[in-house]
Amino acid sequence: MAIDSSVGAAMRIDAHQHFWLLANRAGQWPPAELAQIHRDFLPAELAPLLQQHGITGSVLVQSLPSMSDTLFMLSLAEKNAFIHAVVGWCDLKAAHAEQQIGLLASHPKMRGLRPMLQDLADDWIADPLLAPAIGAMQRHRLSLDALILPRHLPALLEFARRYPDLPIVIDHAAKPQIASAQLEPWRTHISQLADLPQVYCKLSGLVTEAASEWKIAQLQPYAAHVLDVFGAERVIWGSDWPVVNLAADYGRWLDTTKALLAHLGAAQQQQIMGGNAQRFYRL
Repeated sequence: MAIDSSVGAAMRIDAHQHFWLLANRAGQWPPAELAQIHRDFLPAELAPLLQQHGITGSVLVQSLPSMSDTLFMLSLAEKNAFIHAVVGWCDLKAAHAEQQIGLLASHPKMRGLRPMLQDLADDWIADPLLAPAIGAMQRHRLSLDALILPRHLPALLEFARRYPDLPIVIDHAAKPQIASAQLEPWRTHISQLADLPQVYCKLSGLVTEAASEWKIAQLQPYAAHVLDVFGAERVIWGSDWPVVNLAADYGRWLDTTKALLAHLGAAQQQQIMGGNAQRFYRL
């Protein structure tokens, strides 16, 4: 599936945020020890933050591997105009995956699926049993958000080479080990994926991978490498709200992003802050 190169008027898009109700997540993440985010998060709390920081709208991304959570997100999208797209979940290896994908794709704001690969075996995505579901995603113009850790990058590379027409975006730059200042083999593997034109990368989630007293200088080598290998045309900004609250807040991460992108021209910054999300998610 080719990505449409045309976009409408310039928008600033938060391409990665979450909502949840703890009552729907008994025994699931987030645990009680993550006190900053162990409560309900709903649109009424995010909407004023978007307005305060000049963000036009958002992409709501799943955070629970359940169909009920995806339906919950789609219901929120129906009621809140600032939610421009939803990235949901379904069991891509289930016998009924093709049918479920078709039903989800019938919703006007459904744009992608995200298997929670970070919690799965390294080679889960290499399973040929995925082929029918991936075929259905391509027929219905759905993209894949890849929630992965650095150890998953080689398997994702093999997968992406197998499906060159499936748009893929790597969430949180594959969560590099920023706290320990480890660049390799993450740097090499990210470069290999960037060689594939259908693969994008989200500039999001970096602060929660850094040490508790992080500085912009610690994030810079990772952001710079992503920008270097993907270019301003395939990097997509997201807040990862409310998870970002574990290490910063909305405004601080946005200010940090501005510093990380300060060397780029205005047009390139606009691509990263909205244009690429418009194109990738067909907003």
